[in-house]
Amino acid sequence: MDPTWKTENRPPRILIVDDDYEIANPVRFAFEGLGYEVVHMPDGKQGAQKLDVYQPDLLVLDMMMPGQSGFLVLEHIRRSKKSRIRIIMVTANEGARHESYARMLGVDEYMHKPFALDRLVATAQELLEKPFPDDVDDGS
Repeated sequence: MDPTWKTENRPPRILIVDDDYEIANPVRFAFEGLGYEVVHMPDGKQGAQKLDVYQPDLLVLDMMMPGQSGFLVLEHIRRSKKSRIRIIMVTANEGARHESYARMLGVDEYMHKPFALDRLVATAQELLEKPFPDDVDDGS
């Protein structure tokens, strides 16, 4: 099944949820330069709320943020049964246990900070082009 942005014939929507503006701003500008619609939320609680109304095609999610962690945002996605969102988790945390948990919650890619911006963008582009299995629940 094609990604939603393709079936709706619109640019991909990207939601960046990261409290670090020095990371979020360059990521935002890179995606906007490709013609994508981009929204940035500086914490997990706002990010989880924005997910429901913005309906992004790709989520770039920081793991550790004040207030609500990236893991809680992932759990929110799981509870809401929205699985037609590609997710890249970015973190400065090196723990393998955290990566395992993130993947169990549905993360498509897990990247350690600092990361090369061009690598993040290339990974996002690959994920955005990737079709979903036909049995994926899109939350409708």
